[in-house]
Amino acid sequence: MTVHPNLQPAIDAWTHSIEAINDLVKTLAESDWNRATECPGWSVRDVVSHVIGVETEMLGEPRPMHTLPRDLFHVTDEFSRYNEVQVDVRRCHTALEMTSELELVIIRRSRQLRNESRGPQTAIRWPLGSGNEQPLERALVVRAFDVWTHEQDLRRALGMPGNLDSPAAVICRDFLLGALPKVVAKDAGAPPGSAVAFDVHGPLEFLRTVRVDPQGRGRIDSSVSLGPTVTLGMDWETYARLACGRVHPEAALGRVKVEGDAGLAEAILREFAITP
Repeated sequence: MTVHPNLQPAIDAWTHSIEAINDLVKTLAESDWNRATECPGWSVRDVVSHVIGVETEMLGEPRPMHTLPRDLFHVTDEFSRYNEVQVDVRRCHTALEMTSELELVIIRRSRQLRNESRGPQTAIRWPLGSGNEQPLERALVVRAFDVWTHEQDLRRALGMPGNLDSPAAVICRDFLLGALPKVVAKDAGAPPGSAVAFDVHGPLEFLRTVRVDPQGRGRIDSSVSLGPTVTLGMDWETYARLACGRVHPEAALGRVKVEGDAGLAEAILREFAITP
């Protein structure tokens, strides 16, 4: 148990999700590691490599010295190049090498987190090098979010659904909801005075309304809006896939119910993804 109890929920969520990943892949056949996922250009092996790579960097280990091939067309910017190094360097690894490294990094990171003594607001190094720092508490939330999102990538690729209501799923929900006011008010350009309701059902059910004030700023609450400008209804998995950029809005239209201003709904869905 960390000495800072307010860090514990994110640590517990991360632990639950990364151990679920370990359980998912430890008995996979070699061929299953090559299955495509919803992450562009990434296989099951690549997703697990990414998780391993970020966690080793969180342990303070140096990044691999590795030159990327020129034909990785899904690598389009600095951030994707940064992530790809830890992935590409493991593309020749066997299933046994992958599972052994994953198990070891879980043990080491769990020990590190169990002995964590820094305060929640301590600035720690974040990927992309010097000058890019985050408070420890925020970093742990982002790690829980990232690992759960990739757990779901793996589950869909392997046809093994589950954990849509896990502790990390709750953290993911809150993380994604925190971005909604900007998505609606700024990115989608919802007009002042408008109200946009999100009615989500499934393993995680919630109703949230984003209201845009006269200055064009959005705020979110859980109260019911009478006569919202638009209501978007969908299941939780669809919400997460859209918000994490795993499915294009046009491909998800059959799972999204729109009531009200169709143009505004289209603009919101177009801007819905908050991760690359």
